[in-house]
Amino acid sequence: MRRSFLPVAFVSTLILRIAVSGAAFALSESSTIPIEEGPVQPTWESLAQHYRVPDWFRDAKIGVWLHWGIPSAIDENRPNDGSHYGRRMYGPNEGETGLQLEMTRRLSEWHAQRYGPPSEFGYEDFVPLFKAERWDPESLVIFFKECGARFIMPVACHHDNFDLYDSFHPWNSVKMGPHRDIVGEWKAVAVKHGLKFGVSTHLYWSPRFFMTARQYQKPGTLEWKLFNMDFDPRNYASQDSWNQHWYLRCWELIEKYDPDIFNNDAPFPDEKRGKSLGITLFTSFLNRDLKENNGKQTVVISLKATNKPPSAFTYNCERGMFSDIQPYPWIWATDLSGSWFYRKEAVCRMSIPVMIGNVVDVVSKNGIAMLNVALRGDGTLPENQAEYLKALGRFLAINGEGIYGTRPWKVYGEGPTEIKTGRGKENYHPYTSHDIRFTSRPGVLYAFVLAPPSDNIVIKTLASGGILDRDIASVELMGSQEQIIWQRTPEGLVIQRPKTLPAQPVIGFKLLLN
Repeated sequence: MRRSFLPVAFVSTLILRIAVSGAAFALSESSTIPIEEGPVQPTWESLAQHYRVPDWFRDAKIGVWLHWGIPSAIDENRPNDGSHYGRRMYGPNEGETGLQLEMTRRLSEWHAQRYGPPSEFGYEDFVPLFKAERWDPESLVIFFKECGARFIMPVACHHDNFDLYDSFHPWNSVKMGPHRDIVGEWKAVAVKHGLKFGVSTHLYWSPRFFMTARQYQKPGTLEWKLFNMDFDPRNYASQDSWNQHWYLRCWELIEKYDPDIFNNDAPFPDEKRGKSLGITLFTSFLNRDLKENNGKQTVVISLKATNKPPSAFTYNCERGMFSDIQPYPWIWATDLSGSWFYRKEAVCRMSIPVMIGNVVDVVSKNGIAMLNVALRGDGTLPENQAEYLKALGRFLAINGEGIYGTRPWKVYGEGPTEIKTGRGKENYHPYTSHDIRFTSRPGVLYAFVLAPPSDNIVIKTLASGGILDRDIASVELMGSQEQIIWQRTPEGLVIQRPKTLPAQPVIGFKLLLN
């Protein structure tokens, strides 16, 4: 591969070996950062001009996100840690107030009672407890696929700076803990079973994440690197050494595991303080893909950035939804565990019927549903989370043709349930039988009723003389052989309630169009 290079005199000493076109690739303190040249220049304008969401992703619709790591091995009966145990166990952080401060105080007190004070039992002492002794990635991937997933995306590194893959960073799952290449094993079985594969990195938060742990660290120890002691916890975003360290960690992940999706679930080096290393990484990733696939984009770049051109990447709307159809495909990233990382008492706020209704709503608005599950420390999937996936799988077994490979219609649907726009605003309220969502493919319109109807169904949007400017040739109830009685009137498409409905929380109709 042909590359240009950016000087990095500030990078901490490290030796990195990566396979590049079959050859060994090494980086050290005096090395240069690899940058892939190509049609995409390292600017947001150029990325917006070239980025195209691949059809496989638009068709996939359903994926499983996997938060699993060191926090999964901590006592499952711990109090709520907001998925940030490693940060809260050391006591209150700057700026914490209200409920967040109360949560941190409660957790740090619990940690001291359960494990001892952090001066005696620090976060690093949890690493040997993360053993993954019952983890069977192949069985899990088969299960995810049976439940409808078309891609998986494990967290490769969370805020705690522990890599779940074979990394040059010394704190990783191959050298410690499970002594397994977790990301590599996930990918191998995903490819074997025909699923696409993504990686999720949350690394950029980590210098700040461990701010209160710094008082317990000693120079010259291995822990010094885990807690990012070489970087300023308040001003790391302005440190060349940190930004370039982040780049090299991310690039190693890309080069070694060749992901179909790269999700950066955190900030990234910006143009003002970070020498544009964020956009440089993303455009290098895209150029690398274009070179390897004869100019055709096959990968997805997933970001949370709301202040960048929306056409330059795929927006990760964490725990959020949209009130209307979006012009570009987007991701509804939600959590089925109630806590991102496994905790026994955590409960998902969505009921199963609401989760399935939300999936359909998201797809009707040009979205992809990415459902997080949280494995136990031993690598097993808790049954309460499995039940959500099983229910979705049963729904898709009947209605999948109205989900996979479809595109939004002229409007998303109709109904009284209000869906708000924005991160953190996902719907938890039950849908009604008056809530209708549409998806489409050439010659076919699918209409989903988001709660089982007790009476005839009236779809006002499909009234004669309305926005559906084609005749309806037939109406079928997916999952049923019953002949459906229907009539199109100026008030709407009236479907007589079928005598027998599928035992599903959402009912799907297939409309063939002339």
